[in-house]
Amino acid sequence: MTEKVDGAPVRASELWLGLDTGGTYTDAVLLLAGGGVLVSAKSLTTREDLSVGLGGAIRAILAKLPDGYSRADVTLVSVSTTLATNAVVERRFSPICSLLIGFDEAMVERSGLPAMADISPLERVAGGHTASGDEARPLDVAALRAAITKHDARVEAYAVSASFSVRNPAHELAARQLVRELTGKPVTCAHELTSKLDAPRRALTAALNAQLTPQIRHLVDAVAAVLATERISAPLMVVKGDGSLMRAEVALECPVETVLSGPAASVVGAGFLTGHSDFLVSDMGGTTTDVAVVRGGRPVVNVEGALVGGWRTMVEAVDVHTHGLGGDSEVSLDRRGALKVGPRRAMSLSLLAAQWPATLEALRVQATEERFAERAGQFVVRSREAAAAGTLSGEALELWNTLGDEPALATSLLTSRSAKRTLESLADRGLVLFAAFTPSDAMHVLGLQSGWSREAAELGALILAKEERNAKSQLQAASIEDIATRVRELVVQRSGRVVLEAALAQDPGIPDLGRGYGVLGERLIGEAIAGRRFSGLLTTAMALDLPLVAIGAPVGAYYPEVASRLSAPLSIPPFADVCNAVGSVAGSITETADVVVNQTSYRVFRVHDPAGHRDHESIEAAVGHAREAATRLSLAAAQRAGAANPSVTLGEQEKRARYGDDVYVAEIIVRATATGRPLAFDGVSGRT
Repeated sequence: MTEKVDGAPVRASELWLGLDTGGTYTDAVLLLAGGGVLVSAKSLTTREDLSVGLGGAIRAILAKLPDGYSRADVTLVSVSTTLATNAVVERRFSPICSLLIGFDEAMVERSGLPAMADISPLERVAGGHTASGDEARPLDVAALRAAITKHDARVEAYAVSASFSVRNPAHELAARQLVRELTGKPVTCAHELTSKLDAPRRALTAALNAQLTPQIRHLVDAVAAVLATERISAPLMVVKGDGSLMRAEVALECPVETVLSGPAASVVGAGFLTGHSDFLVSDMGGTTTDVAVVRGGRPVVNVEGALVGGWRTMVEAVDVHTHGLGGDSEVSLDRRGALKVGPRRAMSLSLLAAQWPATLEALRVQATEERFAERAGQFVVRSREAAAAGTLSGEALELWNTLGDEPALATSLLTSRSAKRTLESLADRGLVLFAAFTPSDAMHVLGLQSGWSREAAELGALILAKEERNAKSQLQAASIEDIATRVRELVVQRSGRVVLEAALAQDPGIPDLGRGYGVLGERLIGEAIAGRRFSGLLTTAMALDLPLVAIGAPVGAYYPEVASRLSAPLSIPPFADVCNAVGSVAGSITETADVVVNQTSYRVFRVHDPAGHRDHESIEAAVGHAREAATRLSLAAAQRAGAANPSVTLGEQEKRARYGDDVYVAEIIVRATATGRPLAFDGVSGRT
């Protein structure tokens, strides 16, 4: 028996394996082709060797295969990841060389590339084109050759960016050919990542793409190795930042397109699991909460490009609002002695004690004290293998060696201000992780979550209650239940606020979030989320005009109350805790191509086709040529990304200008969008 998915026949027994490598867990799901979720599984993410966590999740999912199915029925594998996003945020870049053709000093500064120059040098050479696609200056091949030779010994890849390369890529293509001849190393050409003007931002996007290749290769190689070991033979896809899919081989060439892959997969998965086409989705994980809006079944995309870690790329990605709030956010006291949640991520004490039971006794001893040193009730854990210490020296290396393989009480390490700075530095670099009281611990105290050590959570709450008493000079400490209840309330209020901010950001009339909403607006929002009256005569209420879909492991403890305060219909779908993995394999392949037509002079309309620009005497002929070129390019991109029988839709955007009394066509952008399911579903067998 066969069914059809986007017009392609599939066997009813075909299975799709979806994977997501998150900061805490690696999730796996099996979907029936064209149907629902069969089973799911989780494994702790192992950052230093992703194949360990991936292998654990895949083996766990295969062990749950229902009768009548086998691993031979898996016809598609797809993975979403936070690797590229985290690498940009944490500035973990591989050394590359940026070759900038036809750039002046102002363009270089605006690109932001000088900030990377310590590990990624840049070189300017003469060349480039004009806005009409004509050569501005000849390419200085000798200077280009000298630049490549100068830096090749210390870089792993190259990024090539030329002025107006989207109007004529000849100089970028020539530079790529020369790099390949001289070095054989990977080369990223800026015009292949975006068709938009703005050479400095194209150069930054190309540089990030080149720098991210090792991280994505690490993931792809890890997945491929596990699939080979488990005897699963199926095409491997990777989720892009806009929620669509691409072949793993393409992801290795365009890793910057995987920035925001994880949040995008969660949005796709939310739509798949709920059937909603218009909704707001909040994905609460261990470290962050990501909020996005979906309209007409497609996530709202930021056409300006993904903004991550302060860098603005030119790759379109889901318009996601990310906040440092999750089930593993550290709970601490602010300077006034008030409870606060996040933004730093910590390992939950309940999970720590479940993995290292010996830590319970240390917590018991500290909990009997009445006065505490800094970071009482916290532990420090190595978060990476010992090989990562190769870059450490001096006090940092000494502290690393002191830690060993077992968790250490934080108070035993903070022996001086210097030691404190060193420990904080190791934490900022991701080499160590603090274990502390978190919202997950609060849920264990309240009996709303189980599975780890409730005693450790209660001891952490007791220490925190005593610290609060001391900070506020109170006679009596709060109960551990009161501490846990107030932590839950803080998470509810912050969650409500991030949902409101994402909704308000869709309205261009609302002030920029960076400047806040003003005193009155801030109070209105705060009182509405807290469920309090605004004044003696006024009550406050805000109603979300879209269904709220909440996904992620912690949401059941918080979002029923969040939705109630926002008067929003709430949906927490089955398998909400593995929604990213569902979205990683439920999406389609979508590729766009833009072709520009502009009027260079009277009765001359130029089509900027990458195959070679061409002039026409009529606007009708030029637009016809542009439609054909855009269709050809989008189909080729979709097929290269792995699509079977993609379909194409066309759209146009026209810009007119006035010259004296005459109005003429300044520019027409023809966009073709090709969409289809992966090639695995082409044919009755589903095999490629």
